[in-house]
Amino acid sequence: MSLIRLTDFPALDLRNGRVDMAHGAGGRAMAHLIAALFARYLGNDYLGQGDDGAVLPSAGQGQWVMATDAHVVSPLFFPGGDIGCLAVHGTINDVAVMGARPLYLAAAFILEEGFPLADLARIVQSMADAAHAAGVPVVTGDTKVVERGKGDGVFIATTGVGVVPPGRSLSGRYAQAGDAILVSGSLGDHGMTILAAREGLGFETPIVSDTAALHGLIECMLNSGAAIRTLRDPTRGGLAATLNEIARQSGVGMLLDERALPVKPAVRAACEFLGLDPINVANEGKLVAICAQNDAKTLLGVMRAHPLGGEAALIGEVTADPRHTVQMTTALGGRRMVDWLSGDPLPRIC
Repeated sequence: MSLIRLTDFPALDLRNGRVDMAHGAGGRAMAHLIAALFARYLGNDYLGQGDDGAVLPSAGQGQWVMATDAHVVSPLFFPGGDIGCLAVHGTINDVAVMGARPLYLAAAFILEEGFPLADLARIVQSMADAAHAAGVPVVTGDTKVVERGKGDGVFIATTGVGVVPPGRSLSGRYAQAGDAILVSGSLGDHGMTILAAREGLGFETPIVSDTAALHGLIECMLNSGAAIRTLRDPTRGGLAATLNEIARQSGVGMLLDERALPVKPAVRAACEFLGLDPINVANEGKLVAICAQNDAKTLLGVMRAHPLGGEAALIGEVTADPRHTVQMTTALGGRRMVDWLSGDPLPRIC
């Protein structure tokens, strides 16, 4: 979980307040909860780094990185994946965007009484296939069962461990004015897939989740020689929330070009039909990269040469902005703010 300073938000009403769905949506309400509650009580130097994973003390030939993620997606099975592979991919990606080579996974299952064993076997097999394909084994785990009606089938929490080689350092704190902003591919695929599957919506062109492990793509990018400052996977809250997080961490602004944003026609049409903006919709197989402007062309070529980066695009630049705002030049030539949402129009997407 990325951390925002407690001073960025008003006090949380811990006496009378209640958890609601917005607190898990990746937007402002979630950032407020993390800053005012989790960071307040669990805060330490490692958690305070504020990235998707924590860089730990020396591991001999590098530094340890650990990241953890919980998965509560509904439905459990969807076009392009399921909660099992999603739990593997999501945590591997959180480790990899720190510049680390993912090594091991741990998994904890919360199962609801009465959940079909056939479905559980399908999920576990999917996890095993995803871990094997990524070369990152699940080395430890735990299972708990709750009473019928209290678990919604299956929840999975995964933790990943990796090592950052000496001399490599990536963080949301390193973006600089003038840097280029790139994405590895089309936006909103996963979130719209989940919504369509959940609500039984049928679109003329099927929408499929982009869930994937990105560490292979990231390693190619890091080996390109480009001066990469920041990598991040734009999951809950989408591109908008991710760039707002980085802008606050680095003390900069962002300016995007709407015409450069890669969005599949089917996803764009579905978003327009439902009144959603693709930049607020979650992705599970895409990354955001911020690099020196002089290296943007080289890095973009490396990304497009990889199977998971064929639709990569240069979408904007980092700006000097004391307000740390994210803005977008629209297709009509105007400019608008790109704020993170207070809640999420698509809860339970990962």
